[in-house]
Amino acid sequence: MSTADGKLRSADVVVIGAGQAGLSAAYHLQRRGFVPAGTAATGTAATGAATTEAAAGAAGPRTYTVLDAEDGPGGAWRHRWKSLLMATVNGISDLPGIAQPDVDPAEASSSFLTRYFGGYEQDLALAIERPVKVGAVRREDEDPAGRLRITTSRGGWSARAVINATGTWTRPFWPIYPGQATFRGRQLHVADYVSAEEFRGRHVIVVGGGISAVGLLDEISRVTSTTWFTRREPVWRDEAFDRQAGHDAVALVEERVRRGLPPQSVVAVTGLIWTPALRAAAARGVLERHPMFTGIEPDGVRLADGSFLAAGVILWATGFRAELEHLAPLHLRGPGGGIAMDGTRVAVEPRVHLVGYGPSSSTIGANRAGRAAVTGIARLLAGSG
Repeated sequence: MSTADGKLRSADVVVIGAGQAGLSAAYHLQRRGFVPAGTAATGTAATGAATTEAAAGAAGPRTYTVLDAEDGPGGAWRHRWKSLLMATVNGISDLPGIAQPDVDPAEASSSFLTRYFGGYEQDLALAIERPVKVGAVRREDEDPAGRLRITTSRGGWSARAVINATGTWTRPFWPIYPGQATFRGRQLHVADYVSAEEFRGRHVIVVGGGISAVGLLDEISRVTSTTWFTRREPVWRDEAFDRQAGHDAVALVEERVRRGLPPQSVVAVTGLIWTPALRAAAARGVLERHPMFTGIEPDGVRLADGSFLAAGVILWATGFRAELEHLAPLHLRGPGGGIAMDGTRVAVEPRVHLVGYGPSSSTIGANRAGRAAVTGIARLLAGSG
C-alpha cells in the first residue's frame, strides 16, 4: 500500500498507538535525537524536543513517526464513561517530561486526560498522524536485520523497527455461556458503558472481579438493583501496595510473558483495594459476590444452585485482551499461547517492542516501557549501522 502519490514512506522507527505508552516512546525517541520522518532530509529537528543524543551522521538523524487510530489525543481515555472522575480513577502517572496540570477531582477523566495528552503532543511537537488504522506488519524479506512493512488506512511505511503501543481497549473480552444468544434483555461490555441511568428500573447483573466491576456496581446500584458474579472469590486488600509489593506483583507478570504465556494484568495479581466508596457499597450489600451462573435464559440466568434470577441487563466487566492482530503476519506467538518477551523486546523478533503490554500495562509501567523500548531500539540500530 502506498501514499496518495504512490510513494512508500520510510522511517527508522514507527510507533503504533498514541496512548500513554506510545507518547512515552515518542518522547524518548526525540530525547535521543530522532526527528519526524520527512524532516531528516533537510536536517530539521522537531521543535520542543529535548535532543540530548544527536544521531546525526552521514545519513542524517534517525527518524520516527507515530500512527494513531483515534480521531484525536487521549488514547483509550477518550472512550471512558463520563462518570469516571479524576477523584475515582485508579491512579494516573505523569507523562515523561511534563507534569500533569492541576487536577479538578470532579472532572471526568476522559475530559482531563484528553486535554493533558493533547497539550503534551503540542508542547513537544510529537510526530503523530491520525486517524491511521494499521492493518498489518510484515517482514519485507528474510533478512533478520532487514526492514518491516506497515500497511495502513493511509498508505504504507517501511521501518527498521516497530514499537507497538496499541493497548487493549479495542479488544473487549466477552466470555461465552450457554444460552447467551437467547437473552431478551441487554448485554453490553464495560467498553460500551455510558451511564447507570439507562438501566433504571431493570435488574442488572455485573460479571467480573476487577476494578471496573466493583466501581460500576457501586454506581449502578444507586439507581437500580444489582447482582455481582465472579469466577473466583476476589482478593481484597486493606491498604495500597507498598513499593516492594508492587515490584513483586509486576515481577509475576513479567515471568509469565518471559515464558511466552498470555499476560495477566497487574491488577489481577495485586487484588482489589478497599476505598471509602467501596466500603460504603459493601455496607449497602452491593458487594455480595455470587459464584458464576451456569447458563443464560431469555429473561435471566440459571444459578449454580439451580435457582433462577430474573434480569434485564448483563454487564460484562470481564476485561480486555491486547490488540495485536496486525502483528499476526510476524507469527510472534509461541506454543504457550502468548508472546515470549525479553523486557519490552519480542524474543523472536528484536525489531519489534511491545509497550503497554503485560507488566507495562499500568500507567507508570507504560512510561518506563517507552524508555526501555527506545533504549533497546537505539542499540539495535547502532549495531546494524
